[in-house]
Amino acid sequence: MRVGLVGKPNVGKSTSFSSLTSTPVDIADYPFTTIEPNIGVAWIPVPDPCPCHNISEEIITTKRQEDERGGSVCNPKSGSCVGFRRLVPVTMVDVAGLVPGANEGRGRGNQFLSDLSRCDALIQIIDASGSTDLDGNYSEGEASSPVQEFEFLIEEIELWLTSILKQGWSRGARKVQSGGDKALVEFVHQMISGLGGSEKDAIVGIKAAKSSGANDQPWTWGEETLRSISSAIRMSMFPIAVAINKVDKIGKMELQRILEYFRTLNITCMGTSSEAEFTLDKARGSGLVSYRSGDHPSSFTINQDIPVTPTQRKVLERIREKMSEIEGNGLVDLLSKVVFQDLSRIVAYPVADEGKWVDTENRILPDAIILPEGSTARDLAYGIHTDLGSGFIRASNALSGRSIGGESLISMSDVIKIHAKT
Repeated sequence: MRVGLVGKPNVGKSTSFSSLTSTPVDIADYPFTTIEPNIGVAWIPVPDPCPCHNISEEIITTKRQEDERGGSVCNPKSGSCVGFRRLVPVTMVDVAGLVPGANEGRGRGNQFLSDLSRCDALIQIIDASGSTDLDGNYSEGEASSPVQEFEFLIEEIELWLTSILKQGWSRGARKVQSGGDKALVEFVHQMISGLGGSEKDAIVGIKAAKSSGANDQPWTWGEETLRSISSAIRMSMFPIAVAINKVDKIGKMELQRILEYFRTLNITCMGTSSEAEFTLDKARGSGLVSYRSGDHPSSFTINQDIPVTPTQRKVLERIREKMSEIEGNGLVDLLSKVVFQDLSRIVAYPVADEGKWVDTENRILPDAIILPEGSTARDLAYGIHTDLGSGFIRASNALSGRSIGGESLISMSDVIKIHAKT
């Protein structure tokens, strides 16, 4: 599960990345601070309560009232679970800033676009303050708007995909003409597979060409038709959500106007302040404040057991004041919506013992696996280990107590035991 942070330079991508992953990276107030992509892990809460809240007292050794985790009794090998709120990992890719003309080699050019490969979705960080131009330079007279930022990024990605399709299109499409649409889909799939494109993405692209009125001789299709294919593939391969950043520098009405624009496009969007969230993350790491990942940035509490200087308190209260006006819970909340709503992912909990819900080392619900909606028990087995998938015999649903086959669909928060040949 990979999500890319994209946008023009100097919009707060690296600050957003550090806030989400608690990973220190170079952060500076000038374009192209990031050259090579930064990669880290963000932790997001599963929408449903952890199944450990359903475990009977008879099969646990620690009484819930004695547990410091609000009743949670599972033993995550990664992440955490407090108050039945399970956190699962998402790999984040912070890509260098994109500038107009990148598809022709400007800025970091196609290297930027290649860095997006294998991402399941993108979050575009947009500068709501209107203080920089499309190259990321501060400009009072020619600053770009959030709409311009969004539109230019879409155009650059689609022009990049179009340039890939144009390479050998006429000859390749003519070569596979005897195989019909099926062969044409396979041809397109081969062209985009190196970017992480699937057969489904290729099918979407060819359908878009047909819908645009393209003729029955694909080898004659020109730039306009290839662009329609690229646009459809882009939407399928790289669904985009928008973080409207630096909202602490604009008014509430202006933010609402920007939000309404993206909502009319049916794009997941949210007002954020990566600087404020980064500050809170550092304060939490120092023990100055307490708040849960994914909660509203204004909901933190200042710890009374640790000395807080007047300056620190003033900064924290200023953050609370500004962020209390913002709807949505910030970057983690936006990332969660991308994963569980836009991408329709589910979380399943594999165990070795369907009676006690433990692994071979007697740990309760140690693993939480993110899967696409519509995944089967066999898909889960492969997600755990290829050997389990290859040797799959059947599975047991620990919630229902039923034995299920390899093609049985997995639902959110299912607890599953895989039976396989060893």
